[in-house]
Amino acid sequence: MTSQNPVTASSARSSHTASAFARGKAFIPFITCGDPDLQTSAALVRSFAQAGADLIELGIPFSDPTAEGVTIQDANLRALSAGTTTDKVFELVHDLREGTNGPAVDIPLAFMTYANVVFSYGTERFCAAAEEAGIDAIILPDVPFEEKGDFDAIARQHGIDLVSLIAPTSNERIRMIAAEAAGFVYCVSSLGVTGTRDAITTDIGSMVELVREATDAPVAVGFGISTPEQAAQMARLSDGAIVGSAIVKLIAEHGRDAVGPASELVCAMAQAVHDI
Repeated sequence: MTSQNPVTASSARSSHTASAFARGKAFIPFITCGDPDLQTSAALVRSFAQAGADLIELGIPFSDPTAEGVTIQDANLRALSAGTTTDKVFELVHDLREGTNGPAVDIPLAFMTYANVVFSYGTERFCAAAEEAGIDAIILPDVPFEEKGDFDAIARQHGIDLVSLIAPTSNERIRMIAAEAAGFVYCVSSLGVTGTRDAITTDIGSMVELVREATDAPVAVGFGISTPEQAAQMARLSDGAIVGSAIVKLIAEHGRDAVGPASELVCAMAQAVHDI
């Protein structure tokens, strides 16, 4: 069993994001907002929270999601074709937080999107709207560490964590990136884009240890996790598991009827992670 590092104000700024790890290992599912429509997205998020998710990543659809494999690329296209906009995603988060059309969701919520979405909206305006809606963190996979200052300072002013990503190729940069972590560190398990994989062969344990030498912020592993067993394996090596493509595949298959099947998978994965 991997020991749980304490989350302190110095490393994670006592953020609501980091509270996802307070009870132990965290399970973090992902959806693309608006796939197949925003009403289904709201139902999925509420169901995932009830099924044991500790934090939920909400993808804001973008025309060129460079970190994504075919599964999530297609989800972005479906969401955009359905008329999903950034403003509509903000409205979705308001609804989830306030409980306007269903139970209120109080677990941490993070946006996963791309720099151009934020930049074109206006970084200050975007972060202000995210704060007002109730977003806790933003993940921008196409923003390298050296350029995060364009977003990080403004996000911090609005109490939002800009989550740092490390990859198998980060090497000597891992400690530098981790030292400025906010909320948690997103450890990318495999080279390439998102998508389910039969096996994860990267030495995740060594990557996590390098992160922990630089920060006591929690570390969650994502990219390629497709089964409860893989989620548990990654959680043993870190502080949590992030799953996207396996869930989005079920949403693509079942459409507006995806809440049941997707929530069953989330429940199984969350249980596997929490049992560590």
